[in-house]
Amino acid sequence: MQSQAQYVLRTVEERGVRFVQLWFTDVLGRHKAFHVTPAELEDALDQGMTFDGSSIDGFSRTQESDVLARPDLTTFQLLPWYEEGAGVARVFCDIVNIDGTPFDGCPRQQLRRVLGEARSQGYTFFVAPEIEYFYFEGLDATSAPVPIDRGSYFDLLPDDTASQLRRRTVLTLEEMGIGVEHAQHEDAPGQHEIDLRYTDALTMGDTVMSVRHVVKELARQADVSASFMPKPLANVQGSGMHTHLSLWRDDQNAFIGDGPYGLSDVATKFIAGLVRHAPEITAVTNQWVNSYKRLVPGAEAPVEAKWARYDAAALVRIPSVKPGRVDSTRVEYRSPDPAANPYLAFAVILAAGLRGVRGDYELPTEGERMAPLPQSLAEALDLMECSVLLHETLGEHQVEWFLRNKRSEWDAYRGQVTPFELERYLPLL
Repeated sequence: MQSQAQYVLRTVEERGVRFVQLWFTDVLGRHKAFHVTPAELEDALDQGMTFDGSSIDGFSRTQESDVLARPDLTTFQLLPWYEEGAGVARVFCDIVNIDGTPFDGCPRQQLRRVLGEARSQGYTFFVAPEIEYFYFEGLDATSAPVPIDRGSYFDLLPDDTASQLRRRTVLTLEEMGIGVEHAQHEDAPGQHEIDLRYTDALTMGDTVMSVRHVVKELARQADVSASFMPKPLANVQGSGMHTHLSLWRDDQNAFIGDGPYGLSDVATKFIAGLVRHAPEITAVTNQWVNSYKRLVPGAEAPVEAKWARYDAAALVRIPSVKPGRVDSTRVEYRSPDPAANPYLAFAVILAAGLRGVRGDYELPTEGERMAPLPQSLAEALDLMECSVLLHETLGEHQVEWFLRNKRSEWDAYRGQVTPFELERYLPLL
């Protein structure tokens, strides 16, 4: 700890860093931060930063307000888009109670706890998400979104604004030490994808938050709007965050075996856990009213809990493994969208899979239709409320707040009169 703090302080001095941002997220996965000057940095790194948790969504109640943001010094990183000598760095924080115990409202702490339970069973959880998003013209959120290109799947376009932005984003992420496997134009106009290189789930939670910030910041600098909204446009596919998963034990991929498609018994039980518990965890992996505009039939997004090798609409898919690359054996979970809180999404996915391993779940037949996924936020919340798995995984604090916040969102949505209704019903009724 001391040597890491000394490295951070030395780097700040040598690189002319003027501010260090202490990053954390609320329960919905929205970015929060303190901005600390070098003069205050040593104390912030040593003691953390106290703040009123009741002012952050999903954190403390008024009567139990004060919490502490404690920097995780292993996440210290310069932000490359600031000039040398006037630089800004960031470091992720865990939120703890004043006595130093983990705070129940901190999503990063909840993922840490679930990962700790996996480690107690001998497993390390690795993930690699594919993050889709849109670029739109301008920065005006009040007007209808207009994609900045007319490309489609894997199109190689001239060196337009979108191509330049995507390239600059990947290079910036690499400069920050974030591994990108590849990037591409996706199916819809203005839609792009960045696929991240495999790493442990806690690091990947931080990485997803960093990617969302970098994509939006570089788009803003180009007078363009970037959005991770799951379904911003009608009549085209939405944006998903297909997530590749594997468990490792004793430095070996625990998903490798002699079962179907080279899967182990652990892998098949993990898949069975995902399939069985998918409906009840969907409120977390797809947490917005808009998320369910993407999860509709015919849109290459899952609408029911089933697994398959090649079916693009399956909830769980088994990717092919290249010859000689058996260590890349994995499963792909396809329902999450890029607007989810990554810490909570990874936590509930892992918890569901491990429940299948511990409970010795039997793998359903390939393509067998199990329970449908919820088709609205309201339905997802009802399933969440009754879920023993989610109450155990997230704790009563987060489940209670999440349900209250999201039901308020659903009630507000139900009260809206949409252009669809006006166009269809006003002339007829």
